[in-house]
Amino acid sequence: MRDRVEQIYDDVVGRNPAQPEFHQAVREVLDSLTVVLDRHPEYTARKTVERICEPERQLIFRVPWQDDRGEVHINRGFRVEFSSALGPYKGGLRFHPSVNLGVVKFLGFEQIFKNALTGMPIGGGKGGADFDPKGRSDAEVMRFCQSFMTELYRHLGEHTDVPAGDVGVGGREIGFLFGQYKRITNRFEAGVLTGKGLSYGGAQVRTEATGYGAAYFAAEMLRARGSSLDGRTVSVSGSGNVAVYAVEKVQQLGGRVLTVSDSGGYVVDERGIDLEVLKQVKEVERARISEYAERVPSARYVAGGCVWDVPCEVAIPSASQNELPEEAATTLVRNGCRVVVEGANMPTTPGALRVLREAGVGFGPGKAANAGGVATSALEMQQNASRDRWTFEHTEARVEEIMRAIHERCQATSEEYGRPGDLVLGANVAGFLRVAEAVHAHGLV
Repeated sequence: MRDRVEQIYDDVVGRNPAQPEFHQAVREVLDSLTVVLDRHPEYTARKTVERICEPERQLIFRVPWQDDRGEVHINRGFRVEFSSALGPYKGGLRFHPSVNLGVVKFLGFEQIFKNALTGMPIGGGKGGADFDPKGRSDAEVMRFCQSFMTELYRHLGEHTDVPAGDVGVGGREIGFLFGQYKRITNRFEAGVLTGKGLSYGGAQVRTEATGYGAAYFAAEMLRARGSSLDGRTVSVSGSGNVAVYAVEKVQQLGGRVLTVSDSGGYVVDERGIDLEVLKQVKEVERARISEYAERVPSARYVAGGCVWDVPCEVAIPSASQNELPEEAATTLVRNGCRVVVEGANMPTTPGALRVLREAGVGFGPGKAANAGGVATSALEMQQNASRDRWTFEHTEARVEEIMRAIHERCQATSEEYGRPGDLVLGANVAGFLRVAEAVHAHGLV
């Protein structure tokens, strides 16, 4: 069966050249599926894995827009509608210069299994554009979003495809996108986008959900090891929504967060990150993380370098893919790190994962650990469908319940398939089995 898995991987690489992130995501899942295919030969006969690895639809389109000086720009937009086996395509939009088809496909492929693990009725997809909103005026961002949605709207719908935000796409961008969708379709279809503002159909906790979920998952992993976050030193990378709210929830659970970072460097605060200052710098002023160190006497800023050089017991990489390389994992192990929980999508390289496994460090893969965001998006869809609105406390309790169930599902699956505690295998297999069952039920479509 190992030979069969290798053949599937070679076919994926051959059909999708020059897409290393997508290849890496497929490789990581396939490495877990040998045990499944040994037990379920019908998946080989029906080519279930091959069908899931091929997107149902891939969209690439031109996005022309005009800046405040009147100069015309042309960007490229993407939407990969990967799998609708469990429900409408669900996954964020990313606006960043690094976005290309391979990146979107890697994110969409991960989204299939992440969404399946939540237990919610949502399929997997992802999209975005190679547009950089940084430094652009609100008017420029609005014009770009309107042009982007003018093409994408025809592929969306609350029963078809429901995007959300991601890197570079926050409440401002979602508002512009929703406004253009409403303008073109003449419908107030609240369920067509999630991550909306509270005034027009958004859900409580959506901003906090991914970071909160990662912290809850870390707490569950430590609980399974007879410990907790209380009193633990924690390093967090990044300083966007995921990082900020991972910091917030870790602190509420008793942990002491030492670090945050951005592309220029990282901050170390041995007394624990001052959440109020962090939110002022990143959410209000949208400034660089170095500003934090200038305002907090106990903090120091390290330009460049590696945030994982700071000794900690728990690490939560929350910035971007492949941000935690092998040498950084070696440093974490040497400094006594006990648990690594992925707040971002695939931030740990294969070499780093190997180092962590060999050292016995607990590892929470992103498709399980950062599922709090998409789970809350599904809760937002529920509220939109019923014309209801839930309190912050009710929604947060649902998110915590979902994250606990995801951990239990991954743990139980790892034990069932002979690798107790291997949450990578548990997440991949549990997600795959749920999708595979639906794929077979629908016939050859």
